[in-house]
Amino acid sequence: MLFIVLFIAAFSTIQSILSHTKTFPGGIQPYTAYNNYLIFKQSFFHLIEGKDLYILHPTEHWDLFKYSPTFALAFGVMAFTPDAIGLFLWNLVNVLVLFYSIYYLPKIDLRTKGLMLTFMIVELLTATQNEQSNALIAGMLLFAFSFLEKDKYWLAALCIVCTIYIKLFGIVALALFLLYPNKLKLAYTTATWFLVFTIIPVIVTGPDQLIFLYKSWGRMLTEDRSISDGLSVIGWLKTWFGRPVDKTWVNIAGMAIFCLPLLKIKSYGNFAFRALMLASVLVWVVIFNHRAESPTFIICIAGVAVWYYMQAPNKLNYVLLVLAFVFTTLSPTDIFPKFIRNEFFWPYVIKAVPCILIWGKIVYDLLVTDLLPRPTAVEIIE
Repeated sequence: MLFIVLFIAAFSTIQSILSHTKTFPGGIQPYTAYNNYLIFKQSFFHLIEGKDLYILHPTEHWDLFKYSPTFALAFGVMAFTPDAIGLFLWNLVNVLVLFYSIYYLPKIDLRTKGLMLTFMIVELLTATQNEQSNALIAGMLLFAFSFLEKDKYWLAALCIVCTIYIKLFGIVALALFLLYPNKLKLAYTTATWFLVFTIIPVIVTGPDQLIFLYKSWGRMLTEDRSISDGLSVIGWLKTWFGRPVDKTWVNIAGMAIFCLPLLKIKSYGNFAFRALMLASVLVWVVIFNHRAESPTFIICIAGVAVWYYMQAPNKLNYVLLVLAFVFTTLSPTDIFPKFIRNEFFWPYVIKAVPCILIWGKIVYDLLVTDLLPRPTAVEIIE
């Protein structure tokens, strides 16, 4: 499996470098096939040159940079390398973090970890081909869970704060802290990492410019909220039921449902319960994201894998797992004819639907089901 994910990183890099240029709506020129990587790379140079990170730079790349100034600073590690090398390193970081986060998961055997990764591999390829950070985010959240299970709170807090400074929706994972003892330590470790990540760009920007960048980031995210419904619950409600939807109220309702299992304080000691709360986080941050797109779903599929493979299996869960693989993982691929993808799957957000159903099942399992851990290979043989 390690060789497979390394191949994905190499193949995706070669494919992007050798692909023809692309045109985008509103773009002033053809752009490289690895446009997303250039957005990340150029953000570092914009940062050290004192430019606004959160406006269009159409002569360099298409679309906006939407991550934190800290992410832009961190990307300086790869920014000075030739594109082919930097892109490969970026893809390599993403696939390896996800791979080892699964390998590091506690209380499940190696065979089960291999099955989890196998289930995720096509979605990992999709994410890597788009040079995005979603595999990295999924891996960091999985690592955070493993570190929490092993009382490594500094590392757990670091992983979650890292995801927040890449994409803000990682903040939902802070709910996992409620499941563990020593919440005071979790609070001050998290606060420390927040402070470090917030101010560290000041070493290249100065205080005034950093404050300006955070204000510009907030403005951009506010304006971005109204642009798209994404492959999300919001998009599903609009396209399937034809009614206007208030995004704020949908997210509030989703958060309220997400929090309901946290009322079962006596279940916090159950490993399967904690694992399913992790699954709920991973799925929630995608299906309630108004900007969710196909490459984002590696995070969601990681949650589906955690939900299915880290509790005792049953037939209904297996059916839902197959639906997710067929209609979420395979829906953007050439397995389905192009007219079906363009005329049916995309307009009706089919990719999101199995994950919405599974999230409902996750919440049901957390609230009602007597959760049991998945038997190990040895237990199955015995």
